[in-house]
Amino acid sequence: MTSTEGRRVPLAYKNGAFLDSDDARPLRILAEYLQPLYAFERERICGTVVFFGSARLRPDGPLGRYYEAARELARLVTEWSKELSSDICHCVVCSGGGGGIMEAANRGAADAGGPSIGLNIGLPHEQRPNPYISPGLSFEFHYFFMRKLWFAHLARALIVFPGGFGTLDELMEILTLMQTEKIERHIPVVLYGSDYWNEVVDFEALVRHGTIDRGDLALFRYADDPQAALAILKSAIAPDIEAETPAIAHSRTA
Repeated sequence: MTSTEGRRVPLAYKNGAFLDSDDARPLRILAEYLQPLYAFERERICGTVVFFGSARLRPDGPLGRYYEAARELARLVTEWSKELSSDICHCVVCSGGGGGIMEAANRGAADAGGPSIGLNIGLPHEQRPNPYISPGLSFEFHYFFMRKLWFAHLARALIVFPGGFGTLDELMEILTLMQTEKIERHIPVVLYGSDYWNEVVDFEALVRHGTIDRGDLALFRYADDPQAALAILKSAIAPDIEAETPAIAHSRTA
């Protein structure tokens, strides 16, 4: 604090009214980049396996099998990641931090005794961080685009379970970045639950109508059990795991 004619005036970076104002929006955006960056460097995390899927799925619900599958797959991914290196975290499970599939992913990582990340965001219906996220790796975002940046920035792979608008948005974001080569490194995408995805998104229709190329269908693969999904990840990630450290998905500038 500084003093002006006997009144204590807060420093700009401690002035809550200013930091919450429209004028300070760039500072808030920058903070949502720097805080996770600092935490990931501190924890030596250089790569993630991102789990997307509905917050509404419950283990005892009609689609509960997907919750259990996500939990099991996250456990398998974490066990595999722990085998890759003793000092650097290559394939840390990362979720959107909420319930449903996100909770299952963080829970599975905890089952394996490994770290996991939660990139939560405040929503009108109060999405709350689940209790299985590792201490120090739970983040709260206001801006969707900064949250999406961190989903993509360290991603070595993406596993997409059944979900709604948010899941579709996140999936299409990554597919578009790879299709347009805005991300240099290929990120394997696994659509978990072929029956669901073939019913919800008619990718063949997009090819038929000429809005995507048939080659774009190679940007993702399907899996229907955790072991099959893990096999896809191992075959797609393992060859470059040591060659790219840290595993940053660099954006093209040309």
